Parts: sequence; structure tokens; C-alpha cells
Amino acid sequence: MTDHGHFHWNELVTADPERAKTFYAETIGWSFEGMPMEDGATYWVAMSGGKPTAGFFPTNRPGFADVPTGWMPYLAVDDVDARVKKAVAAGAKLMRPIFDIPKVGRIAILTEPGGAGVGWMTPAA
Repeated sequence: MTDHGHFHWNELVTADPERAKTFYAETIGWSFEGMPMEDGATYWVAMSGGKPTAGFFPTNRPGFADVPTGWMPYLAVDDVDARVKKAVAAGAKLMRPIFDIPKVGRIAILTEPGGAGVGWMTPAA
């Protein structure tokens, strides 16, 4: 597992993943691999040197109209459920129920007391 408390993943939340893919391909040299999501949308994994480096989460679908474009960082944590309990007690808000992505990990999306969004995840083994 990535070290507890270290940044593990970054995700671009965007209503225009095609424009973002073109920009990062032309300027950084990333290539992309699509992963189907449950609702039929495609999550795009940015690849650099043959390794996953970031993800593009599409918001151009129902239920995400009010989600602003921006980068979302994810911190690796040793036990996402226990850490979220501590976070909520310390003033954070859980933005949606904790969820699992097979082969990726258990994930929580939080708003910390200062208002910044952050993801916490216990990566899959």
C-alpha cells in the first residue's frame, strides 16, 4: 500500500473529458485508457511511460451538473472507515457514502472543515 497520509492519486473532474485529454496529450504527452463505469460513462486513466498517473472523471452526465471542474487529490489512509469517523468528529463532511471500486480500493469523498474537497482511500492490495 502507498504510505498512509501520502498523496496516492489525482483526478480531474471535468464536463469535457475529450478537451482535457487533448490538452494533456499535446502538452504533457499522456495517453489514455478508458474504463467503463456502472452508468455507461467512461473513466479515463492518464498513462505516462506505460504507468497510470491520473484519472479523468466525467461530469457531463445526469447528477453531476453542479460539480465544478477541478483537480481532486486522494490521500492513502490505512483504514478509510475509521479515518472518516475521526474526520467527521473533527468537522469534515462526508459528501457521499463510502464506496468500493474493485481492484482500486475503498474510497471516501470529504469536504474538510476549511471547505476543500479531498478524497481518502484505502488502496486495494
